Amino acid sequence: RELLPPWLVIIAGLTGIVLLCVSTKDVPVTPLRTKYSLVLDAGPSHAILFIYQWTTTKANQTGVIRECSSCPVQGLGVSGDSDSPRKIEKSLEPCLNWAQKEIPAEQHSQTPIYLGATPSMGQLNFAHPILSDSLLAALTTALKSSPFDFQRAQFLSSPEKEAFNWVAVNYVLENFFKYDWRGQLVPSEKGMAGVLSVGGTSAQLTSKVEENQAPKGVRLQLYGQTHKVYTHHCPCHGTDQLRNRLLSILIQ
Repeated sequence: RELLPPWLVIIAGLTGIVLLCVSTKDVPVTPLRTKYSLVLDAGPSHAILFIYQWTTTKANQTGVIRECSSCPVQGLGVSGDSDSPRKIEKSLEPCLNWAQKEIPAEQHSQTPIYLGATPSMGQLNFAHPILSDSLLAALTTALKSSPFDFQRAQFLSSPEKEAFNWVAVNYVLENFFKYDWRGQLVPSEKGMAGVLSVGGTSAQLTSKVEENQAPKGVRLQLYGQTHKVYTHHCPCHGTDQLRNRLLSILIQ
């Protein structure tokens, strides 16, 4: 092999010396800010307070969240003395105090808190015309008195609740987006999964449909795409009916 020219070796050596002598300075990287939100899922027999967190990183204008932890509210429901507003507020205090410890104090006033009442909560009006409204009002009062930023309280319709279940399942399955080998968010090539939700007296099948397939449905804008979700209700196909059929077979 031919030797390198002496002048090239001298230049390379001088360049190395200069690079070693030049002072360097670390460029600080601004850490991603972590944000939080609180969601109180209220039902007729129990309620759970969830803490979610996310950073400023977004995938097609939609945040990437994760559930941090949850706190079951003790003693909340239609049984006992739950119709007393003061007792309902007292039952929420342990979970609200817990949330204040989990979330940094400087972010309390910037942390939104929501209350979503399940459809079965609204169905209490059939047997207890005033009870469901008083429960919702008492929960709202308790949340407004907390240091967090109260947003709204609402009764969720059955299609809205099932649409949220559909979003949660497909989010966990990474059907909206995924992480590539570099750790960056990229669109997922997988299709959307349907969700079968089985209750006590009925079942609900929720899936994505085309715009012209169902006259009614919930339209969602997530991760740069529009999804129309339709829920098909199957009455008399709940766990109660399955249990009765099983008992019937066993007896026969």
